[in-house]
Amino acid sequence: QVQLVESGGGSVEVGGSMRLSCTASESTSGFNCMGWFRQASEKQREGVAAVCSHGGSTYYADSVKGRFAISQDNAKNTVYLQMNSLKPEDTAMYYCATGYGGAWYRGEQESLNAWGQGTLVTVST
Repeated sequence: QVQLVESGGGSVEVGGSMRLSCTASESTSGFNCMGWFRQASEKQREGVAAVCSHGGSTYYADSVKGRFAISQDNAKNTVYLQMNSLKPEDTAMYYCATGYGGAWYRGEQESLNAWGQGTLVTVST
């Protein structure tokens, strides 16, 4: 089973930027979609962003559109999440995952086939 390792979390002030990385133990070019979920305290886990192999389409949650950008480096088996103009409501544990696009587009998280251990992002005022 593919292993996913996230890095890049930490604390940042409101309006700041942060980049998360997720490196897979096998080639990312074989994944249907790869991306990020997040879960804030006492809230449900939500899809944040994903990049899919079919046409290189990307998904972004409405709450992060225009602020976050997902990119993929297949040579490094890594997906990145560049987060700009961070807000306190972006504070959450961020998880990398692979699976079918329905997990992000339709909330079908049961279709995901691999998860990382998570990295904490804290946005402070």
